[in-house]
Amino acid sequence: MLDTAPPDANRELITRCKARLKGGSEALRSAYEAHPLTDPLLKGRSRLVDGVLLDIWKAFDLPASSALVAVGGYGREELFPCSDVDLLFLFDTPLDDDTSERLTQMIGLFWDIGLDIGHSVRTVNECLEEAVRDITVLTNLLEARLIGGNTRLFSAFEVALRTLVDPGQFFKAKRLEQDQRYTRHDDTPYSLEPNCKESPGGLRDLQLIGWISRAAGFGTHWRDLARHLLITPAEAAELRELERFLQHVRIRLHHLTGRREDRLLFDHQETLARLFGCEATEARRASEVFMQEYYRTAKKVTQLNTILMLNFGVAFFPNRHPVAININERFQCVRELLDVRDEGVFERHPSAVLECFLLLQQRSELKGMTARTLRALWHGRKLIDADFRRDPANRALFLRLLQQKRGVVQEMRRMNKYSILSFYLPAWRRIVGQMQHDLFHVYTVDQHIMQVLRNVRRLMVAEHAHEYPLMTRLATSFEKPWLIYIAALFHDIAKGRGGDHSKLGMKDARDFCVAHGLDETDTELVEWLVGQHLSMSNVAQKQDLSDLDVIQRFAALVKTERRLTALYILTHADIRGTSPKVWNGWKGKLLEDLFLATQRLLRGAKPQQALGTPIRQDDARNLLRYYGLRPGTEDALWAQLDTVYFLRHDPEEIAWHTRMLYYRVETDEPVVKARPSQSSEGLQVMVYMRDSRDLFMRLCGFFARLGFSIADAKIHTTRNGYALDSFVLLDPGHEIHYRDLINLLEHDLGERLKSDAPADRPAGGRLPREVKHFPITPTISIRPDERGQYFIMSVTAADRPGLLFGVAETLVHHGINLHTAKIATLGARIEDTFLISGSDLGQDSQIVRIESELLEKLAV
Repeated sequence: MLDTAPPDANRELITRCKARLKGGSEALRSAYEAHPLTDPLLKGRSRLVDGVLLDIWKAFDLPASSALVAVGGYGREELFPCSDVDLLFLFDTPLDDDTSERLTQMIGLFWDIGLDIGHSVRTVNECLEEAVRDITVLTNLLEARLIGGNTRLFSAFEVALRTLVDPGQFFKAKRLEQDQRYTRHDDTPYSLEPNCKESPGGLRDLQLIGWISRAAGFGTHWRDLARHLLITPAEAAELRELERFLQHVRIRLHHLTGRREDRLLFDHQETLARLFGCEATEARRASEVFMQEYYRTAKKVTQLNTILMLNFGVAFFPNRHPVAININERFQCVRELLDVRDEGVFERHPSAVLECFLLLQQRSELKGMTARTLRALWHGRKLIDADFRRDPANRALFLRLLQQKRGVVQEMRRMNKYSILSFYLPAWRRIVGQMQHDLFHVYTVDQHIMQVLRNVRRLMVAEHAHEYPLMTRLATSFEKPWLIYIAALFHDIAKGRGGDHSKLGMKDARDFCVAHGLDETDTELVEWLVGQHLSMSNVAQKQDLSDLDVIQRFAALVKTERRLTALYILTHADIRGTSPKVWNGWKGKLLEDLFLATQRLLRGAKPQQALGTPIRQDDARNLLRYYGLRPGTEDALWAQLDTVYFLRHDPEEIAWHTRMLYYRVETDEPVVKARPSQSSEGLQVMVYMRDSRDLFMRLCGFFARLGFSIADAKIHTTRNGYALDSFVLLDPGHEIHYRDLINLLEHDLGERLKSDAPADRPAGGRLPREVKHFPITPTISIRPDERGQYFIMSVTAADRPGLLFGVAETLVHHGINLHTAKIATLGARIEDTFLISGSDLGQDSQIVRIESELLEKLAV
C-alpha cells in the first residue's frame, strides 16, 4: 500500500508518471502536426491519461468495492491537449477515515504529475441525488466511462442513472441552458473574438445534441441520429465535418497557448490562419480569411442545431393529431408554427422559399417554422439560382418583404441565418462572416448591416419614440421608408473587395433597384445614400459646424431635404450599429446640429439664420430670465464675445456660461465649473481665466490624470484676453457617477490653475490589444483653411492615454495657438481635427518639422 511506503516510492511514481505523460503528449502532438486528425489525438490523450491514472489507482490499493470513473468530455474520450480531467470516485458506502486519507493523497499525486483534475467523491445514491438537483451533474454523469475498479458497482450506477433520466425534461432543461448561454454571448456566433467552445455555433452546441441523444437512447454518433430519422445522412456527414473543424480550432489553440484557452483572441488569429493554410489577399489579412471560415462553420452549426432541437421537441412531446390550419395550397399552421403542406413544396414552387418569410411577417400568430419546414428550406435554398433571381414574381416578393409593417428585421435575420440572402443577393455571400479590423466595428459585415437595419426599423416604430424623438418623427413621416432599408442592406456590401466600398456598393445598389423595378427617383436616392453614407458623420465629427462654409458645402452635397432626412436616419443607425461603445449622446448632438442647420438652409433661411445665431442669443436670454437674471445682466460678458462664440455654443451652454461669469468678467482667479452634460452622458467643464499659451496642454494633462477622455473641446479667446474653454469629458469605462466628481474636479482644477506648477504629464497606459495586432499608422495633415486665416490640423492615430497631451505639448513648443478641437474617438482609433494659427505655420519647413515631431509622439 503506497500510503505506508517511504516518500521515495511516491517520488519515483511521480517521476515515472510525469515522464510518461510528457512523452506521450509530445508523441501525440508530433503525430497530429504530421497528420492533423482529431480522433487519434483526442482518444489518444484519453487513453494515455487512462493508463497513468489506472497505475496510480492500483498503487494506492483502494477498496475493491470502489471504482474510478471518467466523466464529461474525458468520459466520452474527447480529451483536448489542455483540458481538465473530470473524475468520479464511486463508492458503495460512505468513506471511512482511512480510505478518505488515502484518496486525498492520491488526488494530490494527480496534481503533482501535472494533471488538471476536477473530481467528485460519491456513492451511487449520492450521484443520483445530486443529478436530480443539478442538471450539469446529470449531464456529466451521462458520459461516465469506467477506468478501473469494481465493474459491478459501475453497472449498477449506469442502470440507476438510466432509470432516473426523463428525456423530455432533460431536453427542456438543456434548451433553457442553451438559451442562457446564448444570452451571455450576445446571441451571436459573430463576436470578433468568439469562444470556439461556448459561443453560439461552437462545440458546446454540438455537445448539447450529443447529451440529449444519450439521454433519449438515440445513440452517441451523428449516424445514430440519422437512423432515428432526426436528420438526414447528408446532414449527419455535414455535422461531423463541422465538428472536426471546431475540434481542430480548439486543439490548435491549446497547442498554441499551452493552456486551456478557447477564445479566438486577436493575439492568436494570424497564427491560426497560417496553421489552417489561409493566405492573405490584396484586400484581406490571412486572419480575416480564416475567421470568415470559422463564422461560416458556426453559422451552419447554429442552423443544424436549431433543426435538431425542433426535431427533438417533436420526438419528446409528440402531438399525434396536431390541428393543422390551412393557409394556402403550400403552407399550413401547426402549433403556431409555419409548416409546409408536404416536403416537396419548394421543389414544385421555388418562389415559396421567399413566400414563407412573407407569411411570417403577415400572420402574427406564427411564431416560427416547424422542423420539417426548416429542413425543406435548408435544402430549398439551392433552388435560388440566376433564373430564380430574374423572375419578376420573385423580385416583387423580395420587395414586399421590405415593405411590410412588421417583421422586416426578424425575417431578414432569419433569411441570413439560413443562407437565403446569400443565394438571393450574390454580393451578400462575400460579406457573411467577414471581419472588420478597423478597431471600432465589433460585428462582422453582415451582422453590422443587420444591426443598422434594426436601428433604422426601430426609428420607424412610434412606440420607441422616447429613445430618439426627432429621429422617430422624421422616420415615421418619411415616404417609402423601405428605400432606406435597401440602402442599409447595400451600404457596406462591397467591403473587402479592395477600393472604396461606398463607390463599389453604389453599382450593386443601382443594379438591384433597376432589376426590381424602382423608378429613377427612388433608384437615385438609394444609390446616393450608399455612396454618401459616410459623409454626414465625417462632416459632423471632423469639421467645424459653426463655419457657415461647412454647412453650405454640405447642403450643396445633399441638395434636397428628402436626401438630408434619409441620410440623417441612415447615418444615425450606422454609427449605432458599429459597437455599443462607439455611439454616445455627444455624437448624436453633432449629427442633430448638422441636420438642423442644413435643413434651415435648404428651406431658404439666410446664412446667419441657418446657423441660428440670433435665435441662440434670444433663446439664451429667455433662459436667463427663467433663472431670474434681470435684462442686461448678460451685456458685460457678451460684449467680450464674438459671433464665433455664439455659433459654437447652443443656447443652454451660453446661458450656463453667462450665469457663472456675468459678475466676474474681469476676475483674477480661474473660474472652473462642471456639471453633468445636459444633452448626453458625460461631464461638461467650463474654464475661464486669463489666457496662456499652455492652458490647453495643462487641461489635457489634468483630465488624463483623472482617467477622462475628451469628447469635445471648444477653445475661445474673448476680446479682453480671457480663455473661455468648454469640454465634454467621458469616462471610457462608463462606470463613473459624474455628480460625485463635480466638487472634487472644480476644486482641484481651480487650485492647479492658480499655481505655477508644471502641467500634469499623464502616465503611459496600456494599449488596447486590438491596436497591438491591427496597428494604425498615424497620419498628420496641416493645411490652410479656404479663407487662409487659419490652419486645419487633422490627426489620425491609435487612441491611448495622454495622446492629446502630447499633441498640445508640441503645439505649445512651437508657439501655435489652438482655436478649437474636434475630437472623434472611434473605438480604439482617434480622428481629431484642430483649428490652429501661429507664425511657424507660415513656413513649409516648419510645418514639416511639426508634423514629424507629432508623428514621433503618436507612434506606438
